[in-house]
Formats: sequence, C-alpha cells, structure tokens
Amino acid sequence: MRITAVKSVVFAAALLFAGAAQSQAQNAQKKEVTPGPVQIVALDECDPATFNRPPDPDPKKGGVGADFCKNVALGAQTDFATLFDEAIKGHPDPSWDFEPDDVTVKKGAQIVVVNSGGEPHTFTEVKQFGGGFIDPLNSGQPEATECHGGFANLAVARTRILQGSQYQVNGLSKGEHKFQCCIHPWMRVTVDVQDDNDRHDH
Repeated sequence: MRITAVKSVVFAAALLFAGAAQSQAQNAQKKEVTPGPVQIVALDECDPATFNRPPDPDPKKGGVGADFCKNVALGAQTDFATLFDEAIKGHPDPSWDFEPDDVTVKKGAQIVVVNSGGEPHTFTEVKQFGGGFIDPLNSGQPEATECHGGFANLAVARTRILQGSQYQVNGLSKGEHKFQCCIHPWMRVTVDVQDDNDRHDH
C-alpha cells in the first residue's frame, strides 16, 4: 500500500512537472506584443583613431575622414581595417548591431531607432535582407535593391541616423517588415506587426 501510494505521488509530481514545462515552452513560443512606442538601439564600436584618418585606397592606411566616428565608449573598439577584413571573411563584427533583433508590435505602434554607436547607420526597410552599398562589407551577399545608390538615393538618405540622434517609423501595415543598415548590412531587425484580432488569438 505504501509503495503504491509513493508511486502515485511520484507519478502525479511527474505529470505536474511535465505540464509546467509544456506551459513554459508554449509561453516562450508566444511573442510579447508591445503596444508602443518601441525603442531599437543601433550599436557599434568604431575606433576613432583609425576611422577618422584621411581616406586611402588601402583600409589599413586610411579611414573615412575627420569626425566620422564619435565613439566615446571605453574598452573594446574595432579598428577600420579589421572591420573590413572580418566582413570580407564572412565574419562581420557582431558589435555592430541593432537591439533587439526581433520585435512584435501592435498595429499603429511607433518604432524609435536610437543611434547609440559612434558612426552613422541607416534603418532601411527592404523586401529581402541583402548587402549594402559598400561592397567589401557585404560578405559576398548581393546588394539589397532598396540600398542601391547609397546616400545619393533619397529613400536611403532619409533613413540615415547620425550618431546620438534618432529615427522614427510610423504607420507600418500588418505583417512582417525587414529593416537593415545599408552601410553595415548584417545589422538587421524583423518587426512583426499585429492587429487586435491577432492579439485575441493568443
């Protein structure tokens, strides 16, 4: 009798644990819907000493020009040549990033992108993720159509975010939207826009 009772308790506990684990897994799969506004942060670790050197065909000798990189962060910083070397090898620097990478928002929510890095970025909507307008940083990927022309393309220029400034996105339609930096194309964000019906389904 005692053995049977113990077995029953162990079995019941196992069922409770399994149920709790399944509930946690289901909750993890559900995306948290943010009513808005939603903040996305652009990050980088540009090294002012190398990025701000005068331009030169050789990235190991040159940079982008004076005052381009305004990084004031202490600690790990990536020099200009290394950024290109790693991207060409197919290992772009993960310190150049949008955070978070994925967001789920209610339709009508405002997206606010804040550039907390040291150099300019873009937050450009694309149909499909791809490369940017600086070919050596593309890791062999073809350029995303929407990035073509660089800042000479007004649509790209409008999405530029200078260091310390912000860019706002409003009125996104229901569904999935892809955004990337057209300079550093591995910086990517997927925005899933849901309406009230989607929220009730959850």
